[in-house]
Amino acid sequence: MKGTEVTGHKGRAARGRAVGAVLTLGVALAGCTGSGLPDGDGPSGEGTSISGEQGTSPLANLDGTKPGLAAISSDEDKAAAYELISKVSTKGRGPKTGYARDEFGYAWMDTADGVPLARNGCDTRNDLLKLNGQEVRFRTGSDCVVVSMNLYDPYTGKDIAWKKSKATEVQIDHVVPLSYAWQMGAARWDKAKRQRFANDVLNLLPVSGSTNSAKRDSGPASWLPPNKTIRCSYSVRFAQVAEKYELSVTSADRRAMMDQCSG
Repeated sequence: MKGTEVTGHKGRAARGRAVGAVLTLGVALAGCTGSGLPDGDGPSGEGTSISGEQGTSPLANLDGTKPGLAAISSDEDKAAAYELISKVSTKGRGPKTGYARDEFGYAWMDTADGVPLARNGCDTRNDLLKLNGQEVRFRTGSDCVVVSMNLYDPYTGKDIAWKKSKATEVQIDHVVPLSYAWQMGAARWDKAKRQRFANDVLNLLPVSGSTNSAKRDSGPASWLPPNKTIRCSYSVRFAQVAEKYELSVTSADRRAMMDQCSG
């Protein structure tokens, strides 16, 4: 096998289908024969995405350190989700005056103490790519910088065969947007708490860039994932972040969140 890339494989349950086996074999062969891309980028991963829903229920992922965002479907889990969301406090959305991204620290800092994966020698963005990706490939000589992977995007329900040369095709979404948090009380936090909030894996998901751009700083009353099956889970994750950081949400946002888990 040519040693131009270091390859990491996320252990996932086999689908048990012949097609899945063929795809897995194809990925393995690509890893053996790929000669690498300029500037240390590995194979693009085109044609190697693994189909099917993946991820972890937010009800079983209280700190965000397990990958993905799986749908909540059982009546029992929906009832638990509804109860969790109903406890989030509400208030009106304040002004955006004074907000700037830098108020939450520089992007993807590894030194936001008090959150999982901090100070591990790898920036937050790459931590999230490693955590959520499959068939992850790293830059030569690095166990941090991801250059290609397959990602199941829970927001769209689609697979993304991603490579670093097209970095913006995958973006890290703040489930509770930074400017939303600023308007709901983060403007009064100290800088250390804002840095934790911006780099806490509980509040972060890698998703398609276009979907993340469409969301902007919207709350759940204005934006929900296009993939309807994940909307209750998304609402739970939003509520979990709000509760952890003692943030209120607007009454319209809480109502929209509860609606997603009421059926």
